[in-house]
Formats: sequence, C-alpha cells, structure tokens
Amino acid sequence: MGASRVIIVGGGEFSKSVLMELNSLGNKGFYLLGIVHDQASENRECSKCEFLGSLEELPGIIDKYKPERLILTLTEQRGTMPVNCLMNALLSKGIVITPGPEFLEELTGKLSIESITPSKLIFSDEFRPSALSQFVARIVSLVVAFVALAFLAPILALVAIAIKIESSGPPFFVQKRVGRNGRAFSLYKFRSMSGTSDNRSEWVCDNGDRITPLGRWLRKHRIDELPQLLNVIRGDMNIVGPRPHPESNLTMFSLVARNMNNYGDQVPYYSIRLRVRPGITGWAQVKYKYANGLDEEMEKLRYDLYYVKHYSFGMDLKIISKTISLVIFGEDGTTGDQKTIPRESNR
Repeated sequence: MGASRVIIVGGGEFSKSVLMELNSLGNKGFYLLGIVHDQASENRECSKCEFLGSLEELPGIIDKYKPERLILTLTEQRGTMPVNCLMNALLSKGIVITPGPEFLEELTGKLSIESITPSKLIFSDEFRPSALSQFVARIVSLVVAFVALAFLAPILALVAIAIKIESSGPPFFVQKRVGRNGRAFSLYKFRSMSGTSDNRSEWVCDNGDRITPLGRWLRKHRIDELPQLLNVIRGDMNIVGPRPHPESNLTMFSLVARNMNNYGDQVPYYSIRLRVRPGITGWAQVKYKYANGLDEEMEKLRYDLYYVKHYSFGMDLKIISKTISLVIFGEDGTTGDQKTIPRESNR
C-alpha cells in the first residue's frame, strides 16, 4: 500500500508545525503534495513543501492533484473556511478531511495541547475513559502483578541483598507520589543511589554521581521499578499508566501545565492526567526519554494526555510489548524519576 497523498490547507505557525513534523519523520506513510493558503510567503520558507495556490483555487487544486487527505490548519472563521469545497471533497470525492491537531497526534503519538480549549474538555467524552476499560485494566494488572511476584520473588530477594552489600542504607526507596484523582500513596522502588547530606535538586542531572554501579544496571533494565508490583496489588497503581509524580512537585507541575495553551485560557491539563491510575510503565516512558527538567516533564505530559485520550486495552498491550523490549535490551539509566534520597533514609 502506497503513501497517502496529502495537502495541507491553511497557513501560519500551526501549519509550519505540521510541516516540520512531516519532514522530521520522513513523511511516515504520507506523500505531501503541498500547501494551500492565501499567505503563501509564510510557508515558502518551509523546506520540502510546494505552494499549490490560494484557498479560492482549492477546488481546481483538488481536481488537479487528486489528494486522498486534506489536513486543515485553518481557524474556522466566517468567510475564511471553504466550507462548500470541503463538503464536496468529503461527500462527492471521498477525500478524508482531518483537523491539524488530530493529524499531529497521529504523526507523533502525543497530544497537541495548544488545540485543547475549556469547552472541549467540558463537552467532549474523549478524556473520560470508560468504566469497562478501566475495570479490564485493573483485573489484568492484578493478575499480572500476582503472577510476576510469585515468579520473581527469589530474584527480588537477591537484588535486595545485593543492594545492601554494595552500599549502606535500606534496599528500598519509598516516596510519596500522586495517584488517581490526586490521592497520595507511598511508592516503592529498589534503591539505586547512595545517600547524601547535600541539599540538591530532584533532577537526576544533579545527582548522577550518586548512582551506584548496581543501581545503574537496575535502572537500565527497569528492574528498580519491580517493587511497584506491590503498589499494583494495593490498588495504588496499574501495570500501565502515566508515571506518578512526587507529591512535592504536584503544585509546580499543575501551575506550569495551566499556562501551556496558546489560546490564553488556563486549562487544568494536569487534572486530566489524574483520571486514570498511574502505572509502572506508560506511553511517555516508551515514547520519550527520561525527563531532566520542567520543559521535558511538560513534553512528557503531552504523551500522558494522549494516553488518557486514547485509553484502551489494546494500547496497554502495545505499551507492555515495548516495555518488555526495553527491559531485555536495556537503555540509558539516567532517570529523573527518583528524588534525592532523604537523609533519614540513609540510617
């Protein structure tokens, strides 16, 4: 099956974002025919994109280039949106018409936060996972957690002993995290850092020297996360879901997230993230690097919101499959997930 023939209808900054993603991803199954807009000069600077004509010429452009898909990056305003032409393309020619934000989601696997408005959150069911899907995820998580703990118990005991032998301090790291609907709980991990009395930030870039040799290996293969199987059984977490953030960071993340929308409205994005149980692994973990700052955390938020919007058992299976690959083959173990170990934990 060949690449889908695509025309972008609209200009401005958002169309440039779509063009940049298409170019950076090598078009990813799409053949970009060009762009249609009244202000062509704004888009001629974008590489690998041909200006096809103005909005007034759109009917003739469709007949000439025969696209299979139109990507709309226009703001719907009276006298601007070519409604009749688009209706004809949809009903008579069978052309798929996709809003730009949805197309970006399809390309990147993350949510275009700039497209979310308060009214969309209020009236849309997109960010409300069904009770059935959440029930299925909960049952599957419990079964997996019980089976995994029964099978891995001897290995987990050996890891705990190895941590005690390698460095002083408890084998486990316990920290307050924020779960579903904002409820706080104690999260368990294998300790992968040595203790410190310094007053450091919570980002791993400021604590990399504290990661022990064993801890680096545990983090590389995600083994340090396995004690969270207990959190799954307790009901704090599922196997798959957004990673729970430290309770101490909740206010900061919420305030920063509210100011990410270009429309000027303060939208409570972070509360969307809390509509489902957090997970041991998640969409952001398999699609994006570990976060080492607020900008990267907010980028991961886009993936978390995409997960909530497209929440399904099939997506959970896809994430589990990708996670198994990461565990087997490993990856860079520099994670921003573990907070600086409190002084009392090193006794």
